[in-house]
Amino acid sequence: MASKSLRPCRHPGCAALTREGWCPAHKPKPAARRESAAWHNWYNLPVWKNDLRPAQLFRESFCRECARRGLRVRATDVDHVQDHKGNWALFIDESNLESLCHSCHSRKTMREQWQNRQKNSRK
Repeated sequence: MASKSLRPCRHPGCAALTREGWCPAHKPKPAARRESAAWHNWYNLPVWKNDLRPAQLFRESFCRECARRGLRVRATDVDHVQDHKGNWALFIDESNLESLCHSCHSRKTMREQWQNRQKNSRK
């Protein structure tokens, strides 16, 4: 059986040849997802689905970020202003919640993930 051909590492600027897609130096670490998986299921609990999320969308029906730009867009997502990172008290703190449209929530999440990756790569 033939093995996969060698290709350059997927990391921008890395010319190391590999069969796995990433060279050992740039292979993504799965630990970050395992860490968040511990509390990811909190979003399926009744306290979130039946209490916190609907109450926040009722209190603040329009996207907070769009409102800062003078737009009136219906909120669909509830975001934690400060990432709770498994801190239950911060997770259920109503003052730590904000209503966002899906586009703004996705943009904020991507920005936070990028910043975390940058911070972790400097360590």
